[in-house]
Amino acid sequence: MNDVSFASLLTPEGQALLDQVRGTAPAQELAVATRLRREHPAELVSAALAQARLRERAAAKFGAVDAWRMYFTPNGVEQSTRTTVAAYRAERLRALGVASVADLCCGIGGDAIALARAGIRVLAVDRDPLTVAVARANADVLGLSELIEVREADVTEVDVSSYDAVFVDPARRGGRGRIFDPEAYSPPLSWAVATASKAPHAALKVAPGIPHEAVPAGAEAEWISDGGDVKEAVLWFGTEPGLVRATLLPGPRALRGRGLPDPPVRPLGRYLYEPDGAVIRAHLVAEVAEELGGGLIDETIAYVTADEHRGSPYATAYEITDSLPFNVKRLKALLREREVGVLTVKKRGSAVEPEELRRKVLPKAYGVGVVTVFLTRVAGAPVMLLGRPV
Repeated sequence: MNDVSFASLLTPEGQALLDQVRGTAPAQELAVATRLRREHPAELVSAALAQARLRERAAAKFGAVDAWRMYFTPNGVEQSTRTTVAAYRAERLRALGVASVADLCCGIGGDAIALARAGIRVLAVDRDPLTVAVARANADVLGLSELIEVREADVTEVDVSSYDAVFVDPARRGGRGRIFDPEAYSPPLSWAVATASKAPHAALKVAPGIPHEAVPAGAEAEWISDGGDVKEAVLWFGTEPGLVRATLLPGPRALRGRGLPDPPVRPLGRYLYEPDGAVIRAHLVAEVAEELGGGLIDETIAYVTADEHRGSPYATAYEITDSLPFNVKRLKALLREREVGVLTVKKRGSAVEPEELRRKVLPKAYGVGVVTVFLTRVAGAPVMLLGRPV
């Protein structure tokens, strides 16, 4: 899709086509395209069908109601923030008293939309003409254009001094895929940190795998998960320097770091706890272990074990029924004996692929039993732990 084909989607003819192709199944696209091209330009039909596919994909992030009104690019769908996460971050900024934000590297406008819906005035900046056109169309179609100014510009040349906060979402993908070095972001993290100092508050979106040693001393570092999946990390400025936080959505529930030492390793107890991914990324397993009265099953593995069950929003609890040395034949026989029909395989510290093991040991359902198998290490030795969620 280019600027011209996108602009054609905004015309009455383009809007009518978008309504017609909504819900077109992939197997029907060729027939639908052939039929529509008899009455409409081929490029416009292709653009409408491509936009319908993007809206289908975007529904998981933006919700069906918004996704079917908004416009997207392939990169925009892939890289934009999930609505739940963007809304949470916008609420944090609103609670800080922020009334205006310079949203740099705004993409298709997902974060700008969340900020505007929180009542915050937004300058949304991107240098790509098509991306800017899409962001502007999204602000218009959602009725937020009075709060969102979309500008095509190089973000490094934007004066942010008049804004209460800066939000930067640098590109973290290149020609070879994901970029892990923060200085290889576009723009680099060092530029984003320097820009953060020009406003009272700032939030810099970074990859959740950012090394802790790369976090600037003056930043609060927050790792965010949504529904158990780690989505991003954010470096906050103007909040609590040095704080490390794991935030779980929905909720939100926030676990604050207290600088605890690593938990002790202890013998396997009756219960195994799997900390949320944001907790692990934030290096806050010690805080969870203290809350649960437990310790680690191995000094290199982020599984917590305890003798008593205590509920925690920051970890999923399993009651362990068996602890066995790793042995495929033995596991298969045990599952058959217990008439297992549903098997979940998790791993941490094991080279075995869960799906491959599942196919080997449970080629068919033996019954209605439900079992979770953990492929991991206990005190350095590879083991299989069998259990069930509590």
